[in-house]
Amino acid sequence: MNRFEGKTVLVTGGSRNTGLDLVERFAREGAKVWMCGSSAASTARGAEALAARGLAGIGSRPCDISDAAQVAALLDAIDADSGRLDILVNNAADQGIGQGGPLEVDPAAMLKVLRTNVVGGFQVTQAVCNRFFMRQPTRGTVVFLSSNTARRAIRNRTSYCASKGGINSLVRSLALDLGPLGIRVNCCAPGYIRTERWDTLAPELAARRRRNCPLGIEATGADIAGVVAFLASQDSGNMTGEIVTVDAGCSCQHMPVDCDC
Repeated sequence: MNRFEGKTVLVTGGSRNTGLDLVERFAREGAKVWMCGSSAASTARGAEALAARGLAGIGSRPCDISDAAQVAALLDAIDADSGRLDILVNNAADQGIGQGGPLEVDPAAMLKVLRTNVVGGFQVTQAVCNRFFMRQPTRGTVVFLSSNTARRAIRNRTSYCASKGGINSLVRSLALDLGPLGIRVNCCAPGYIRTERWDTLAPELAARRRRNCPLGIEATGADIAGVVAFLASQDSGNMTGEIVTVDAGCSCQHMPVDCDC
């Protein structure tokens, strides 16, 4: 399929893990894709990883999405190269790992997570809409990446869970206000995704995590990319404000099988 032939796509946080699969999916379907990492080093590593997958012509530039000046510079580069942007995928995220429980977490550290995940995602969306979507006859589409932890919290990740809940509400609010302008905003909410962090897990811990999944297996980045591509395409042309969960069935159960008694 070439659903995105002639389209220009920006994937934030596209330099590693699921971000690489998102970039690849859009590129394989004909899009001109731009991606950013949070630093020059991470962006360069991502560009190398994409080249190793046989992908050429991917635009890349470092961008801390919580910094308005860096966002503007990224959009300047896209404008100079492509002159348009059709799809924004807000994938960049601060995982907020290692902050401790709610009695220990530093509020400043929490604000850092919220600035990236909520304010940063909003800031990029606002800038893209004003710079590109509202000036193009065919309006654009936005897809956010959230998490099933927005609805089912995990322990000692207060900042992250709060930020993902904020993204879900942000998506609904943006969809409501931007829909009349012809701009769709939807969200993919993954559960477990097999990333480089899984390679460090003890086999018994990985197996225990999989027992949380009715399907018995965590998602791959390609699984998530398939749903995001659907939400970005005209296949979902009458959808906006939706949160599509992709978590192997974790959210549909009361307790995993080995605890259900």
